[in-house]
Amino acid sequence: MSRRKFLGWLIWFFLWIGAALFGLVKLLEKSVSTQQAAKGSRPEGLASPKPETGTEPQGNKSSDAPLASFLILSDLHISRDDPDTIRRVNAAFADLTEFQTPIEALLFTGDLTEYGRDKDYKELRNLMNGYELPPVYANMGNHDYYDIWIDKLGRFKQETMPNGKTDWQSRERFQKFFGLPKPYHDAWVKEHHLILLSQETYVQEKPDVGEGAWYSEEQLEWLRERLADRKDNRPVFIMTHQPLPPAGRDGQTHQLIPAIRFREILKPYKNVFVFCGHAHQDFQGTIEHYVKDGGFHYFHNSSVGRVMNRKYETVSQDKAQGLYVQVYTDRVTLRGRDFISRKWLSEADWTVPLG
Repeated sequence: MSRRKFLGWLIWFFLWIGAALFGLVKLLEKSVSTQQAAKGSRPEGLASPKPETGTEPQGNKSSDAPLASFLILSDLHISRDDPDTIRRVNAAFADLTEFQTPIEALLFTGDLTEYGRDKDYKELRNLMNGYELPPVYANMGNHDYYDIWIDKLGRFKQETMPNGKTDWQSRERFQKFFGLPKPYHDAWVKEHHLILLSQETYVQEKPDVGEGAWYSEEQLEWLRERLADRKDNRPVFIMTHQPLPPAGRDGQTHQLIPAIRFREILKPYKNVFVFCGHAHQDFQGTIEHYVKDGGFHYFHNSSVGRVMNRKYETVSQDKAQGLYVQVYTDRVTLRGRDFISRKWLSEADWTVPLG
């Protein structure tokens, strides 16, 4: 081959290599672009929800935007012994991360776990770590003290309670998980006050409380001071676990025990919203979930872990419900959500004007 032909062939070869490399670069750029667009998508195995036309909460318009928004989840009952609770909580977390409207805080109102064991909290931590959640606040329910019923072999052993354990250990486990010095605490979401009250003991320390929520005088005085510090009539949101008994009575098992004192503390104040869980009642076809109790607004939340009917039977394996709250200048809106069907529930849809 002549020198001239060889140089011509060499030039053609390098031109061909350059064109191939250019095409490869463009293909890689397209692949990277596609991966970046997919960031923040749902974890593998969870289908993307289909948006509901016209069902998003009000306040999307800039002229009437919510001042604060948060989601209340009650009765998660996380337990490795019941994978259905884990599946339902997973569905709730997956749904809330794709809301079209803001969620600035996530509140767990008691019975986060089934037994309050280390391994139940570890399971909850694993679930929470799988999603980009807003700030999370919580209080204790009666089930978060249930470790005293579990013996060394992991069996529910009522006759040997407390099985070498204490209520104090259950409180410490909860407080350590959330980094709290006490089981009750408060927080602020965009200048709106959240107060989370917790039962401070259970049957190992006080056998007479049963499944009721006992609050110390220290906690009740703390609540009174927090409310007395209010500078205006912005709404305040108080989380309990067990429901109140009828007005004029103190509670017993399965109820808030110092109920008379609790109502007295709230009485002087406007725009107070109180939430409880514990009863697991379906938003559809069970109890009245919103009542005006004296001067405050009282809401019975449903459950994420187990939605139940009036007979306290699990309604469906495919229901997980919670309450979405949005605060405006003149009102508070509250809407029930089913996280598995990803639908708003018309039976749980309230607008409360502010006074």
